[in-house]
Amino acid sequence: QIQFVESGGGLVQPGGSLRLSCVASGFNFGLYQMTWYRQVPGKERELIASINSAGDRTIYTDAVKGRSTISRDNAKKTLYLQVNSLKSDDAAVYYCNASPRPFEPWGQGTQVTVSS
Repeated sequence: QIQFVESGGGLVQPGGSLRLSCVASGFNFGLYQMTWYRQVPGKERELIASINSAGDRTIYTDAVKGRSTISRDNAKKTLYLQVNSLKSDDAAVYYCNASPRPFEPWGQGTQVTVSS
């Protein structure tokens, strides 16, 4: 059974940093491009960062470019996202999944709250 378990979120002050983790299971993790998504209430889930299966190519949306790093450990079937210089717009539930065709079901995500 496919499963994603995201963690690492929490309450952070503006300008702070977080490292999110996602442990995947139920599929051959090392063969898939993986992506971090985020969603705020009332809006669609958006893709923010992707990494290829080998882990040597990454792409970021403008929303996080320059202050985020996506990485992966295929042996641990784990995806990471380091986000620095957090701002209020980063507050969301963060999810990981494959791309461009995400698996079902999605994980529960990890909540990131940015507030002073």
